Amino acid sequence: MPGTEQWPAASVEARLETEDGVCVLTYNSLDTQDILSSVGDDAAGATAVFIGTTRNSFKGKVVTRLDYQAYSKVAIKTMASVLRDARTQGSRSEHHTPGTVSPILRCSVHHRLGTVPVGEPSIVIAVSSPHRKESFVACEYILEEVKRRAQIWKREFYKDEPEETAEWKENVTTSKAP
Repeated sequence: MPGTEQWPAASVEARLETEDGVCVLTYNSLDTQDILSSVGDDAAGATAVFIGTTRNSFKGKVVTRLDYQAYSKVAIKTMASVLRDARTQGSRSEHHTPGTVSPILRCSVHHRLGTVPVGEPSIVIAVSSPHRKESFVACEYILEEVKRRAQIWKREFYKDEPEETAEWKENVTTSKAP
């Protein structure tokens, strides 16, 4: 793909579809409407969506952009594992009848690679279920676990600071997952 030459060879686009959902790592802009549509289901009474965007500030500094890279071969499998765990966790919800399928109908998580300008989505998660609570809980769980477990790193660039001082950081959560 043009424009990806600066990224490590291991940081490549990837897509993995399993019975638990769809996981995508891409250098392209994330199409939130397409991602939302991908979890549509006639049995869904609820769809929760999380859109994480590059904000313009962090700890009093002006952010100009974020760069993401991943060890894609492993990260995509980790993301799929998170979706599987989310569906398993949904099987323990108050609305779930034991012995039936998970109340989580469809899940999708898409994460950007490369440069993500201020205001653009870096991650989009969509979850559909028969009831709203399961969708909300699963969506938050997926976000926190992808941030905690997936082999994805980010580099924040700040106004008035040399680019060479920007450090790669693990994409870790700052709060406890449920």
